[in-house]
Amino acid sequence: MAEMEGLEFGKSDFVLLDEVTMDQFMENLKLRFEKGRIYTYIGDVVVSVNPYKQMDIYGKDAIDAYRGRELYENPPHLYAVSDAAYKVMKRRAKDTCIVISGESGAGKTEASKYIMQYIAAITNPSQRADVESVKNVLLKSNCVLEAFGNAKTNRNDNSSRFGKYMDINFNFNGDPMGGHINNYLLEKSRVVHQQQGERNFHSFYQFLRGGSQETMASCHLQSDPSAYVYTKEGAAATTCNNDYSSHKAVVHALEVIGFSKKEIQSIYQILASILHLGNVQFGSEGENVEVLDLEAVKHISELTGTDADGVIKSLLYRTVATGGGDVIEKGHTEEEACFGRDAFSKALYERLFGWIVGRINDVIEVKDYNPVLHGKNTVIGVLDIYGFEIFDNNSFEQFCINYCNEKLQQLFIELILQQEQAEYKREGIQWQDIDYFNNQIIVDLVEQQHKGLISILDEACLTVGKVTDTVCLDSMDIKLAQHPHYTSRKLTPTDKTMDFQKHFRIRHYAGDVTHNLAVSGPCPGHSP
Repeated sequence: MAEMEGLEFGKSDFVLLDEVTMDQFMENLKLRFEKGRIYTYIGDVVVSVNPYKQMDIYGKDAIDAYRGRELYENPPHLYAVSDAAYKVMKRRAKDTCIVISGESGAGKTEASKYIMQYIAAITNPSQRADVESVKNVLLKSNCVLEAFGNAKTNRNDNSSRFGKYMDINFNFNGDPMGGHINNYLLEKSRVVHQQQGERNFHSFYQFLRGGSQETMASCHLQSDPSAYVYTKEGAAATTCNNDYSSHKAVVHALEVIGFSKKEIQSIYQILASILHLGNVQFGSEGENVEVLDLEAVKHISELTGTDADGVIKSLLYRTVATGGGDVIEKGHTEEEACFGRDAFSKALYERLFGWIVGRINDVIEVKDYNPVLHGKNTVIGVLDIYGFEIFDNNSFEQFCINYCNEKLQQLFIELILQQEQAEYKREGIQWQDIDYFNNQIIVDLVEQQHKGLISILDEACLTVGKVTDTVCLDSMDIKLAQHPHYTSRKLTPTDKTMDFQKHFRIRHYAGDVTHNLAVSGPCPGHSP
């Protein structure tokens, strides 16, 4: 039993600490980690420390040890939490949810996979073929979503660059009968720009290094990622993933899920189109901007089934609707054409990813379920969202990601700290209130109507005339000058870690994050 572990392993539950202080908490966590115990409870919450290596604490024997057991009958483990969620769902016919949160690189993606594997292993003892098919598709979907939604960052070789919430539907017997995947906040800016040492999404490198010679020829591609603007930054980046074998596994997973050969071919044609788009360059003579590489345009039109002239027009012009309802076409400058090309590439990848998720949902969603005939349909939800991030250059994506983590922290505070302590008081239990930082003030900084950062950004977008980064930052400085969790170089002139008219800083619960309003990075594609 967990509470009978020897003292050499420390306390298996932080609730059992003699004194609840940060020093005691960290000392206990460090002791358990050094002894090979990467999991520790806080009540029914499990704290995990990423060991960054394979550990022999998973697999069939471990699954059998935790199957049907109560939370404290075994040492702390993800399997125990998974089993507890499953038992609550089955015994009480009540929907449950497992929330996985933590900073980038904490191991959330791996945790979600172990949870899915455990639930798959303990269900369908009668081995019904239809249930096994559903389980197989749910597990294979992870492989596909990782390929198209994950990337190597400087902190993590397999970082989720999107948020995922997966519902698993169960019948009255407790067997999975389907599911649904919601995806959030795909980091589409990664398609066109990566920080030094990082990679684009895995899918590009897997395709280039794992695709057959025939496929490469039909897509007019080389197998070298350094030949393409969008992938050359990560071409030499070392990673523990084998792109060649991963590509084979992804194609197999797509086939198992139910994608046709034509659909799979279309997926990789879109990837090829994006790679060619990245290599399109522009030149100008006077006010006339032109595409320099017509060969790339020809490949793009062939791969997307469109007209070459239409591709050129979409790259060089934009359609503008006037206030009177008229629609006019306006030519791009060379720089605008460059950014337009990148916006086109990002939109293509985002739509491709959304289509893949939708196609998986078409296969796994429960159809024609009659609760009168088949009993109540219950759900276990698994939320795997980005971790809190602090990069050298933090863009709008990091702003959204960290805001989500603030909301998750607020949920944790409400459910674990506020409600639990309120219940103790109602029951007359002698209890010394635990002081904690309530991050509602940071949540309000972002989302408060008329005063928060999102409202200020919305107002800037609605402003008539040209809105620059400087105008937007000035508005933020005026409205948030007195906020204790917001600052900028204008508000703190002596802080030389920020630049005037460029940076602002949010003091999050997990650390200070400096945002760069002009973080879009260089725009490759101008003629020399």
